[in-house]
Amino acid sequence: MTARAKRDATDQTTAIMPQSTICHASFPAPAPDNGEGGGGGDGWGSAGACSAFLKALPYPAAVLSLAGTGLRVLEGNEEFASFVEDHAASALPDVPCERGRGHGWRDRAQAMFESRRPSDRFELEFQDRLGLRAYSCSLTWVEEGTQPAAMMLFTATDRTSERKAESTLRKELMTDSLTSLPNRIGFVEQIEDLVENGRPATSKATHAIIGFDLIRFSRINESLGAMAGDELIITVARRVKSVLRAGDVLARIGGNEFAIFAHVGHGLSEVLQIAERVRKAFETPVRLSTYLINVEVALGCALAQEDSDDIEKLLRQAQAAVKRAKKSGALEVYRANVLREALKRFTLENRLREAIDNGELTMVFQPLINLQTGAVKGFEALARWEDSVLGPVSPIDFIPVAEESGLIVPLGRWALCECVQTLADWDRRFGETLPITMNVNLSPVQMVRDNVPRAVEEALRYAGVDGNRLIIELTESALIADPDKTRQLLGALQAMDVTVAMDDFGTGFSNLASLQSLPIDLLKIDRSFVTDMIGDADKIAIVRAIVSLAGALGMETTAEGIETPDMADALRKLGCHYGQGYHFARPLPPQEAYSYWLERSVDSTI
Repeated sequence: MTARAKRDATDQTTAIMPQSTICHASFPAPAPDNGEGGGGGDGWGSAGACSAFLKALPYPAAVLSLAGTGLRVLEGNEEFASFVEDHAASALPDVPCERGRGHGWRDRAQAMFESRRPSDRFELEFQDRLGLRAYSCSLTWVEEGTQPAAMMLFTATDRTSERKAESTLRKELMTDSLTSLPNRIGFVEQIEDLVENGRPATSKATHAIIGFDLIRFSRINESLGAMAGDELIITVARRVKSVLRAGDVLARIGGNEFAIFAHVGHGLSEVLQIAERVRKAFETPVRLSTYLINVEVALGCALAQEDSDDIEKLLRQAQAAVKRAKKSGALEVYRANVLREALKRFTLENRLREAIDNGELTMVFQPLINLQTGAVKGFEALARWEDSVLGPVSPIDFIPVAEESGLIVPLGRWALCECVQTLADWDRRFGETLPITMNVNLSPVQMVRDNVPRAVEEALRYAGVDGNRLIIELTESALIADPDKTRQLLGALQAMDVTVAMDDFGTGFSNLASLQSLPIDLLKIDRSFVTDMIGDADKIAIVRAIVSLAGALGMETTAEGIETPDMADALRKLGCHYGQGYHFARPLPPQEAYSYWLERSVDSTI
């Protein structure tokens, strides 16, 4: 502290604590007692007793009184003297001014004298030459006999270390440890502050959040390890940060998810420019160890006015847009219905999870008819869900949600067990093994995430059903996605005598090589070729070709979506083995399905 600063600080301190009323030896030398500072006696008016009490306190403390219109310090300890000097120094030109929530200890004491409140507690923060100081302050009346209290005790507990620790911890909680970027919490708080404090006075400049995900990031971790994945994340953060403008804020809000906040006075056109710079940042491959990695990103954005949507909501909107961008491959801009759809899917996911846990789903069974004899060959099992809140929910709605959330694994296992157990129940009811099969659909997601052969083996063993009565239906796209893994799976199912059917054949990208190499037993002709096939020469030609191909490869065929007797008759003449559709029956509950089989248990004409 310079000599002038010290002199100025001393002058300010002395103005607050008149020398004629200060008794403590560490304060400026007192003048003779003029009788204003409290008289003799054995109470608080005793300078010796007061001094001894305050000196024993380890924190700043002083006894205050009000003389006329001014605040007076009757007695203070050495810690209080330092506190006052530091506080006074904070008002000097070269020291940041006081920013305390208590508006200054003198003001609070003056106000308490005037209001006669019983006590007062407040926080005080100010900058001295060593940095920010924080104190927890208290004001309490000093009673003296039966006389109205004319003095109060001021104390200040130093909380600086605690505040610094809190500040450090808060910073850690709001920062991504890997990239040193703001995390989701820190990003939202920082942007809220920017929007609130940087709001233009005369205009409503638009701001936006641009989100992006790294596509196929999980393959890096799986192939090269977590350290390589971390290195890639760090490199991505550096590259993106280098192409952003001053004032743009980059954050890592998830594992491989990032977000950019930007003021965009020119709206969407400016967002497109930022997005393009982010894309160009990855034109050069990233080197990890000895590998060159081509980084692809999915970009989505949400725009808002500064006086509208809150930041957390805007961030969710940007994330919803990114999700759509993963499918489209282009920059997606949030639309109002996107978030509504996301909320709907979220609600479905939660309700579905509860439904699976509570056993609220049911199975229905659609008959599979031998087109040559009219006999019931078996049934296809289909899941149904009627929620107590949402009402009936179509499989078209809940199956994709189950696949996306991973719930398809417990759902698929439940369906498998339910189907074979239904077969076992029918056998016991009839008194012998029924000559029927059960078709169960297997999701491509379950193929990847679950040990399907083990799940099938356990379900069959628990129900006491032979594998040759179970038909697993897999989609065309799932079968050809990973031929080697698919071949292993189908081989394991074949070893248990389980039949494998390719569902929706003709709508995917199968080739003759795939069909020939994979152990597939049955082709299901997609309903799109069966519907309105009567009178449509092209559809008839396609069905005839599929039936001929299946025969050449030693496979049987099943036609879906048969709705009229003419369709059934035409397919029979084309050589199709089995059929299903509303012409025969709609999906039936277990009891009705069993009764349906009983009625058609002998050969009949179609």
